[in-house]
Amino acid sequence: MGNDMRQFKADFFKALSHPLRIRILELLAEGEKSVNEIQSSLHSEGSAVSQQLSILRAKNIVVGTKDGKRVVYALRDPMIINLLAVAREIFNNHLIDTISMLEELDDEETNLKHSVK
Repeated sequence: MGNDMRQFKADFFKALSHPLRIRILELLAEGEKSVNEIQSSLHSEGSAVSQQLSILRAKNIVVGTKDGKRVVYALRDPMIINLLAVAREIFNNHLIDTISMLEELDDEETNLKHSVK
């Protein structure tokens, strides 16, 4: 069971490892969208969006439902929204750490300049 779970996680995160796929998921977190709506929101060409949606569909991250002639996409599991929010928090934490480190370096540089005078 443990190896199966690790493999699932690895495959899952691999499917999320493209910026365009992340952006598509962020859009779908707002609600269902057709391919045309996704393309126009992303200002991206159709083939690129279709290719990324195909990967997300293959990994059961999004589902496509026929609505007349168009296909409407949605997140398969709403927990994806939480995952994206956690990723944003982790990013912000790293950013805060980087800013703090830069401020410390700036303080050290200022102190060195004052001690030289």
